[in-house]
Amino acid sequence: MNPHRLRAYFLLFIVSVIWAVAGPIIKYTLGGIPPLLFLTYRFGLSTLISIICFFLFGFNFPKENKIRLELILYGFLTSTVSLGLLFFGLEETSVLDMSLITLINPLLITIAGVYFLKEHVTKKEKLGMGIALIGTIFTVIEPFFQNGHSLTRFSGNFLIFLYLLTAALSAVLAKKLLRAGVDPLTLTNLSFIVGFLTLLPLTIIKYPAGAIASIPLSYHLGVIYMAVLSGSLAYYLSNKAQKSIEIGEAAVFSYIYPLFSTPLAVIWLGEKITPMFILGGIIIAFGVVIAETKKRRYNS
Repeated sequence: MNPHRLRAYFLLFIVSVIWAVAGPIIKYTLGGIPPLLFLTYRFGLSTLISIICFFLFGFNFPKENKIRLELILYGFLTSTVSLGLLFFGLEETSVLDMSLITLINPLLITIAGVYFLKEHVTKKEKLGMGIALIGTIFTVIEPFFQNGHSLTRFSGNFLIFLYLLTAALSAVLAKKLLRAGVDPLTLTNLSFIVGFLTLLPLTIIKYPAGAIASIPLSYHLGVIYMAVLSGSLAYYLSNKAQKSIEIGEAAVFSYIYPLFSTPLAVIWLGEKITPMFILGGIIIAFGVVIAETKKRRYNS
């Protein structure tokens, strides 16, 4: 196997584990910090890391205005919009629901790759995607079959689904920028700076000065994990890995997420697995298996 591809697989596995654990950590930390303050705090820490990185390794900002605009757009979609939808959605729903809904992430990215990057999709893949989408819709509306807080959980599930759509667009834009020669470190760091600058004014208006100082230590640790490991490190490794492989191929690694997030949600957060959850998971898994069971051609 091509050593560059093998290294990309290794990096993406590390990223998958980091992001799988991130779901329960976000849910726990949201118990002590509201989403907007959480995001701004997180992006603020990542911005400090970014400034240090630029000081040590240089700031390689593209010279073409079109690439610059696309880079800023990527930062806005990846940080402000995408992570905003994830945090506000996870505040209202469970990690278990999020784990199921995110199983469709690789399929959405594959569809985005077909539309924007002209990648090919077989009839078998289309069938599997359709089945998985049905299972995802079933999971999104599942709260209405349960007692209590149905509208709240549904709104959270819907925001998670919108997060996946935005993440798919971000993945396509990231691939285009990497092909255009944008450095992965610049791609990562600038996105967090954009997120911080766009959310800071709203946070200043809504929360009093010193709001962060009153937060208990355990919640600070959650923010630090999201900023340093799940943020700066994971996004850099992900962008670096995607220089060597296709976005659809990279997205497959997100199937690892539930292997870590589901046990943590049950054991640590005390979430309950319901029959409806199991049914939705079976439908999604069936569609995913059909879509992903195909021959892939790799460059050796």
